[in-house]
Amino acid sequence: MPRFFVDKENILGGKIVISGEDAKHISLSLRARVGEKVTACDGQGYDYDCEIEDLTKNEVMLSVLEKKMNESEPTLGVTLYQALVKSDKFDFIVQKCTELGVAKIVPVVTDRCISKPDEASLSKKLVRWNKIAKEAAMQSGRGVVPCVEDACSFDEALERMKNSDVSFVCYETDPHVPIDEIYKSCTGKTSPESAAFLIGPEGGISEREAGKTAERGIPLASLGPRILRTETAPLCVMSSLMLMSGNMN
Repeated sequence: MPRFFVDKENILGGKIVISGEDAKHISLSLRARVGEKVTACDGQGYDYDCEIEDLTKNEVMLSVLEKKMNESEPTLGVTLYQALVKSDKFDFIVQKCTELGVAKIVPVVTDRCISKPDEASLSKKLVRWNKIAKEAAMQSGRGVVPCVEDACSFDEALERMKNSDVSFVCYETDPHVPIDEIYKSCTGKTSPESAAFLIGPEGGISEREAGKTAERGIPLASLGPRILRTETAPLCVMSSLMLMSGNMN
């Protein structure tokens, strides 16, 4: 069943209004008809099974049949701090990490970033990245659309990461600490609710940044004996965290 995210103000009792590009997609691309079923999501974890009551190319009126809790959201809230990389790579990272269950993505400016867009360019990129996240959330059956936030510095990222139950920075140089060891050492007897990890740019994080990470008491994590591309590493970590936290059962 097709899925669409709607703003809370568009949910009016037993009716839901979809407008704009999503309405055009339903009426023109999907060629939907009155009586067909769709799922609307409020972006806060609830799904609404609906029936199309009326539609034009600009607006679709839905009648709510059932409201239920979305069951696809992971129990672990993961924030990815991703160093700025070439735009098409960042697009890919946003899309695939959304499918894997990331809660938030924060672009980070690091020493070795090749891509360092100005404020105006970054603002446009954020709009595109958030659109990609929304489309990926719809496709993968998510109940919440991950937010791609404003970029921050490496130091700011480290400071914010300390607030998570599990946190680490991926680094391809010694010391190598497997992420499963980091996860187990942080969890103790309770299940963590939040995790944060940082992935460097095409050239990885610098030795200076690795030193700052160690000084802050944040583990430097290894992803095994092979060096992964910057767009591959976050997918590897997301999959591992989902598996270790029981969100792939």
